[in-house]
Amino acid sequence: MACEKQVAVESDSDIVLARQEGRAVATQLGFSAADATLVATAISELARNIVLYAKRGEVLIQAIENGRRRGVLVIARDSGPGIPDTALALRDGYSTSGRLGMGLPGVRRLMDEFEIVSGNGNGTVVSVKKWRW
Repeated sequence: MACEKQVAVESDSDIVLARQEGRAVATQLGFSAADATLVATAISELARNIVLYAKRGEVLIQAIENGRRRGVLVIARDSGPGIPDTALALRDGYSTSGRLGMGLPGVRRLMDEFEIVSGNGNGTVVSVKKWRW
């Protein structure tokens, strides 16, 4: 099950590529079309955040196992300015860009597990997992 994709992200075309790679990994693992779309949507949002706020970063997409469960791990990381207040950034309706995207709260709802590490000036790492049920 050694399936791993790494996508450098610094433009809109990289967002599309990361989304496609995520969908492909999820499909390869036997996710339904609907769940593969959820994974792709979460990746799209995370990659867009990299482009908007950090200018460049990367998305790592990896097949994972936990006992008999299979899933997808997505790690979006950058060395941008970081998020000064992650609790605020995870609040529904909060946006610093003025956009109506679903943001980090939406990503957290789409995926089964969500973790964020960010500090002012230290970049951001968001790790999410989606399990195939």
